[in-house]
Amino acid sequence: MVITQLSISLDDTPGKTCALSELLGDEGINIRALSAVMHGEDNMVHIVPDQPKKAQDLLVSNGYEVITSEVIAVETPDHPGGITAVMRPLARAGIRIRFFYPMIGRILDNAVMILGVDNLDAAIDALKKEYINILEARPGLGIEQ
Repeated sequence: MVITQLSISLDDTPGKTCALSELLGDEGINIRALSAVMHGEDNMVHIVPDQPKKAQDLLVSNGYEVITSEVIAVETPDHPGGITAVMRPLARAGIRIRFFYPMIGRILDNAVMILGVDNLDAAIDALKKEYINILEARPGLGIEQ
């Protein structure tokens, strides 16, 4: 039920994120989720590619420093307060949310959120108890493991 996220630190030179996207796209790798945040002079880019191993190998061979981490993709109701349906069980279970960002695309009428938490197993258990759908990496979702 976990999905691989790649984190890449880029300097803030214009075009760096574009070059990263172009490199992956030229090799047939689709970015399914993306978050980019500036930290001083650096831009930390987090991606969930459809082919994480291929993406990691490609980026490393092209001089990028890549950090991998495990995250979960959670189906999120798409209405006011929908995110609360995901956040509340985690808060009740005492799980820290490190980050979250949307995935590109939808599952039926619901949005999909990528979550990084301090305890994946406990988060999965807490969300399942509240009938929150945790998505598995699979080609139909557009993500391999």
